[in-house]
Amino acid sequence: MSKQQVVIIGGGVIGLLTAFNLASTGIQVVLLDRSAVGQESSWAGGGIVSPLYPWRYSPAVTALAHWSQDFYPQLAQRLFAATGIDPEVHTTGLYWLDLDDEPQALAWAAQQDRPLNAVDISSVYDAVPVLGGGYRRAIHMADIANVRNPRLVKSLKAALLALPNVTLLEQSAVTGFVRDGDRILGVSTAAGEVLGDRVVLAAGAWSGELLQSLGINLPIEPVKGQMILYKCTSDFLPSMILAKGRYAIPRRDGHILIGSTLEHEGFDKTPTGNASDSLKASAVELIPALANAEVVGHWAGLRPGSPEGIPFIGQVPGFEGLWLNCGHYRNGLVLAPASCQLLTDLLTGHTPIIDPAPYAPEGRLQG
Repeated sequence: MSKQQVVIIGGGVIGLLTAFNLASTGIQVVLLDRSAVGQESSWAGGGIVSPLYPWRYSPAVTALAHWSQDFYPQLAQRLFAATGIDPEVHTTGLYWLDLDDEPQALAWAAQQDRPLNAVDISSVYDAVPVLGGGYRRAIHMADIANVRNPRLVKSLKAALLALPNVTLLEQSAVTGFVRDGDRILGVSTAAGEVLGDRVVLAAGAWSGELLQSLGINLPIEPVKGQMILYKCTSDFLPSMILAKGRYAIPRRDGHILIGSTLEHEGFDKTPTGNASDSLKASAVELIPALANAEVVGHWAGLRPGSPEGIPFIGQVPGFEGLWLNCGHYRNGLVLAPASCQLLTDLLTGHTPIIDPAPYAPEGRLQG
């Protein structure tokens, strides 16, 4: 494979990390993005290195999440050493408050041997003095981190630009596939064709539109999410907290992210006043002092919604040379390291890090 070329469609964290992994094996990589890399859901997300409610997901999502959580610190260190840009993997822990399914969460943790425990609510108020009043129960996982996703994207891009066997083509929208019968030879763009021995589709919420040109129905839909950002002091919020489906995430410099909405609005990612009001209300309920804090950002992104949140990772049946790494729904940043390593293992013929069967496109696509 070392003399062959792989074309990757999509420059979010999934496409960037896939490119980084493949290029690290010596493969020539061309990555195309219709705008600038990392400007869609990879930029817009919160960056919690855990599914919001990990016990509610299938074993397929859990397997990817656990591998990625364990790998993130060394990925961040490697990128920081290579680029000088720190993705800021910030281990704060996470408190879940007043869960309806707390017994299921604790049973899952015991089964999976994860350090998730019930804690006395008074200890939560001691640890997080700014927490709003009235909460009665809490569970806690101390080792959960968040990654500063815009910095992760910048670091990945810088790492790729430094590699001689990687070509980044931004502002290069892919309009279709170059075919020879059922073999995919590359992609078409306004500037011409880009050919490769393999094509990997990692275009997030836009992946389904491209596959339609091949008569394939990929069940991925855009799901809008809006967030707001406050500026506080660096020690204001010591831990991530989550209640009633809304979360607060502290960055190292004092920025506090509040998210997020779940909206089915097609490809419209316009921030709305209603969402802003709802998020501010949740923010003040979680942390009353935010009523007096400055909102310094409000944005929306489009998640690649998929059935059960299980991504599509592997070769497309019936189309030689076409591969998928997409459909991560709410967990693209969480699942990226494992997903991209699994895709790399499969494409290069190495033993996969985990069982690839649950993610295989075969049997999950409608032709």
